[in-house]
Formats: sequence, C-alpha cells, structure tokens
Amino acid sequence: MRNSDSFLSGLTMTRRDLLGAFCVAAMASAIPFGALAQAAAPASGTAQAIADHFSGVKTMQGEFVQFGPRGEQTGGKFFIQRPGKLRFNYDDPSPMRVIADGKNVAIGNTKLKTWDLYPLSKTPLSLLLAQRIDLSAGMVKGVKEESDLTTIALGNNTVFGNSTITMMFDPKTYDLRQWTITDNQGKDTSVMIFNVKTGVQFDDRVFRVPYESIPGTPQSRD
Repeated sequence: MRNSDSFLSGLTMTRRDLLGAFCVAAMASAIPFGALAQAAAPASGTAQAIADHFSGVKTMQGEFVQFGPRGEQTGGKFFIQRPGKLRFNYDDPSPMRVIADGKNVAIGNTKLKTWDLYPLSKTPLSLLLAQRIDLSAGMVKGVKEESDLTTIALGNNTVFGNSTITMMFDPKTYDLRQWTITDNQGKDTSVMIFNVKTGVQFDDRVFRVPYESIPGTPQSRD
C-alpha cells in the first residue's frame, strides 16, 4: 500500500485525470477557486442550509460526466453512501473503478487487475463524504453565492496540502450539481452529475474494496 502525502499529486497524469470523478472546475461554467478566496469568512445561513441539506442525503446514485485537466471527457455511474463510501464505474472501454469503503480509497484497473490504495482521511474526498459539512470550521476556503449557483470550497492545508474540493449546488433545490478537486499542482478535474436518485438502498458489496487483490494488505497475504 502506498502512503502518499497527497492523494492527487502523487498520481500520474492518467490516473489523476481518472480521479476527476471527484471534481469539477475545468468547465466553462465552473468558478475559479481564486474567485472564492475573499469569501473565507463564516458562511451565510443559506450556504449552511445547503450544506446541511446535502449532509442529510445519506445515499445517492446517478450518472456523471468527467472533464480532465486537458479537456478530456468520460462518463459512467456513481454511488454514494454517507459517511465515507463511494463507487465510480466508468463506461466502457475504460477499465477503471474507484471505490471508497469508509477507510480507504482504492483505484483499480479491471483489465490489468491492479489496484492502488490511499487512506480516505488523507484525501479531499473525505470532505464530500463527511457525516456533516460544517461551514463554520476552519476548512472553509470560500463560499460564493449567485442566483444560479452556490459554490463552497473546502480544504485543510495540514492534511491535504494545497488540494481542495469545490462543490457546486443549485440554490433553489439545494441539490449537488458538480464538484471539483484541485490537486497540489493546481490541476482541476471536474465532474457533473445528473439523473440522480436519493434514498437508495445498496448492497454492502457495492463498496467492497478487494483487499485480497492489493499487494501489501493483510488480506492479500491470507
């Protein structure tokens, strides 16, 4: 198991692009992170209400379109169960899978039968999957409220370095529309979600990480 200081910056460009399943700023509609810097003061009641609404959504599934740092595009299906669990299945011909089981994030290539493993707590993804998003905490990097979009940027320099996650919500329905992870090199990967269903029941196998197939884990030695 690799102990990477940064979930994103330690990856190759190809692998980083695939992690865009956790991100969203490369699109023209995305708001640059710098535009949020001045908004690092405590968030408004509306922004916290949106964060509370999102925190209250315990399960969701749907489809995504991912935009990488170089404009490349792919898609697939996603599954989320709060706290800490997520799965991304990329459409063919991509062999990639991303699974978070509450403890770790595993990135796999089903064709090559290889997996990389990262502690969930060391990735900005943990903020997206947290039990509750508290905008009064020091991890808030910025909040921007507009008529058609409320944008919330979160990060923790001590834990994630310069990596951040920026979430974008519909200000009327409070629904999550997209999110972006900016890595330590300043590269954005973006994901827009649609056809979302909430309150879904998942089999535990959906978020099962195949530890037995990952060298260096105790299960792989059994």
